[in-house]
Amino acid sequence: MIGTTVQIIPLTDAPQLALRDVWGETLVELAARYPDLVVLDGDLANSTKADIFQKAYPDRFIETGIAEQNMIGVAAGLATVEFVPWISTFAAFVAKRALDQIRIVVAQPHLNVKLCGSYSGILTGKTGKTHQSVEDIAVFRAMPGMVTLAPADGHELRAMMHTMMEFDGPMYLRLTRDPSPAVFPNDYRFEIGRAALLRDGMDVGIVSTGVQTIRALEAAELLAEIGLHAAVLHVPTLKPLDEDAIVAVADRTNAIVTAEDHSIIGGLGGAVAETLAEHRPTRMKRIGIQDTFGESGPNEAILEKYRLTARHVADAAVALTEGR
Repeated sequence: MIGTTVQIIPLTDAPQLALRDVWGETLVELAARYPDLVVLDGDLANSTKADIFQKAYPDRFIETGIAEQNMIGVAAGLATVEFVPWISTFAAFVAKRALDQIRIVVAQPHLNVKLCGSYSGILTGKTGKTHQSVEDIAVFRAMPGMVTLAPADGHELRAMMHTMMEFDGPMYLRLTRDPSPAVFPNDYRFEIGRAALLRDGMDVGIVSTGVQTIRALEAAELLAEIGLHAAVLHVPTLKPLDEDAIVAVADRTNAIVTAEDHSIIGGLGGAVAETLAEHRPTRMKRIGIQDTFGESGPNEAILEKYRLTARHVADAAVALTEGR
């Protein structure tokens, strides 16, 4: 089975939602149901939108300042006394600056801490390479016991966060900064470890994650215009990975393009290559960051320079079908 088939909103009709806004609003929604939910912030609440939660529940909001390592220690302590801490900071800081603390005091004892990396990937509002994270998926995929998630849109994020509150264990949630189209319906149901087939096709398979899935869908539209029918498989859970769905797409198309706003090394492209090498060797191309750091610039210019646009995804698919 090629994942769960999902009926999506046409891109032409899709409302624009910023994941960070939905994250802050959903925390407030969850807090009304879960009195054990608390939020810890690393002096970035107005950027991550944790300030939405702070205004609603000031007594359950803890400002730790620019001290990410200490913030993880505090979260671990809270988790040992039955609180559910949600971490608010940038992906670049949670995946690197606080990494040793996460490994030792959260992952190894398997504590119920929700690590939320905002401003992930390369589209970070002109913050530049110091604040961009193109390695975070690779870091957390490799960490034992760490569930790793990347939603495509605000509706999926909301469903994902409800599921996260019911899951007992450490999790990493990858969030982007700017608004993007909402393609999932309001009643979309998220399941950890299950990929979603958003579009069926026999000529080539596009496997994507996070908001790069929007560009994958746009690429499929470009391909349809030239008579190529692409399957689009969205992978919101990078670990545990839905290997069966990936293999099924490869069986149907015999050609796979992966697409992600992350390094192709250790991210989705690496995970899919590992899966197919072991279970179903398949011709593939990886669209993503090509072993380089980013830089500051407008989103469209950055996408073009680092070859992440829908056109680049479509070009890779055409090259595969032509045997290039």
